[in-house]
Amino acid sequence: MTDTAKNLTVSQPVAGGDVVRLSEAVKVWARVAALSFGGPAGQIAVMHRIVVDEKRWVGEHRFLHALNYCMLLPGPEAHQLAIYIGWLLNKTRGGMIAGLLFVLPGFISILALSYIYVLFGDVTVIEGMFFGLKCAVLAVVIQAVFRIGSRALKNKVMVAIAAVAFVAIFLLHVPFPLIIIGAGAIGYFGGRAGVAAFRVGGGHKSGSGKILEDRDSVLGEDIPLHARSNLAWSLKTSAVLAALWLLPVAVLLLTLGRDNVFSQIGVFFSQMAVVTFGGAYAVLAYVAQEAVEQFGWLRPGEMLDGLGMAETTPGPLIMVTQFVGFLAGHRDPGAINPLTAATLAAILTTWVTFLPSFLWIFAGAPFIEKMRGNTALTGAMSAITAAVVGVILNLAVWFGLHVLFGEVRQISAGPWSTDIPVLSSVIVPSLVLTAIAAISIFRFGLSVIATLLGSAVLGICWKFIALS
Repeated sequence: MTDTAKNLTVSQPVAGGDVVRLSEAVKVWARVAALSFGGPAGQIAVMHRIVVDEKRWVGEHRFLHALNYCMLLPGPEAHQLAIYIGWLLNKTRGGMIAGLLFVLPGFISILALSYIYVLFGDVTVIEGMFFGLKCAVLAVVIQAVFRIGSRALKNKVMVAIAAVAFVAIFLLHVPFPLIIIGAGAIGYFGGRAGVAAFRVGGGHKSGSGKILEDRDSVLGEDIPLHARSNLAWSLKTSAVLAALWLLPVAVLLLTLGRDNVFSQIGVFFSQMAVVTFGGAYAVLAYVAQEAVEQFGWLRPGEMLDGLGMAETTPGPLIMVTQFVGFLAGHRDPGAINPLTAATLAAILTTWVTFLPSFLWIFAGAPFIEKMRGNTALTGAMSAITAAVVGVILNLAVWFGLHVLFGEVRQISAGPWSTDIPVLSSVIVPSLVLTAIAAISIFRFGLSVIATLLGSAVLGICWKFIALS
């Protein structure tokens, strides 16, 4: 146990009632943010290693309980988990600091890359880099299908839920929120009825070896005084956060109208923050479907470019939404400078995407702390995770069609319709690079970062070869 863990206990809090010193917490959350690469699974693993294994601030069971709650929420579960644990350790200010630091490195990185993209995107090196990243991202999404599927689809019921979700979104174009709501309802009532298939549970694997019991952690196994159900505090904090989130959107609608790109960004990404359950890849499926096909803010290949940026920078994977907003503002700037409009759109997108995470945690966490082991919530989470596997498979197919083929056509029969590739339009270099990325990940176990960087280099080489 570290010196910090030896000297600090819940019964002997540091100044101000914090469980750990705020200055130490700031350093740790900045470190977690700087190391948070590789999507939610990698981010949660980093958080677990530092907060549980190294600092011993919270125990294994409390960490997983908090994670399970965050997985039931719409939005980025890794970001919400940081807010939750920061709040447990240092009250409201701890949650705010943890949440802000978690997104800050990614916001700065994506904004810088977005500027490079629109200013120098036609340069051979930049074009080649993003060409390679697109192919690698397709392999990464396929890996996500297998990784999440192996954890979630533990019985025939879960497999059936995933299959129905895939058919619903791929062939019948059922809105993503309805799929998640339906799966959650099935899981909730199945878990409440005690059906064995819904006891699968959820969450990310946190490592192996001897676990840290809650009673042996700095926080201990009891609920801290500030974390006990406090209706007045929850209502007050939630009201402030809801106002900070929704009032700017209302002002945009009233002053600019519904058809203005800033109003559309505010409304769409606010809606996304409410309905996108199931983690980052589920969010991406929803954003790709709406931002590309409905609003026309960017093309499918550009969506993959943005995902490549998010995969290779620290912070939440859904920071790709910032890139989407940036391009939307750049292409429809109205009367202001395109780069200024793009920057403002990126800030607005980030604001309405991540601020709701603070609201969900501060509104619900005090009550969730009392609900460890609730079978109905576990059942809902299990079913939602299974449905997300089908949604991510749809995302992989959608990306594959636009990365590997130059032309697709739509076929339909009765209530269903779908796109199929024109086989003669296959893009051979994309196929080769995607195969190399997939072999690197599945056969040789290369990390996501290494695969993305290697694919970027190969993409640059290919572009120079094509020019020669």
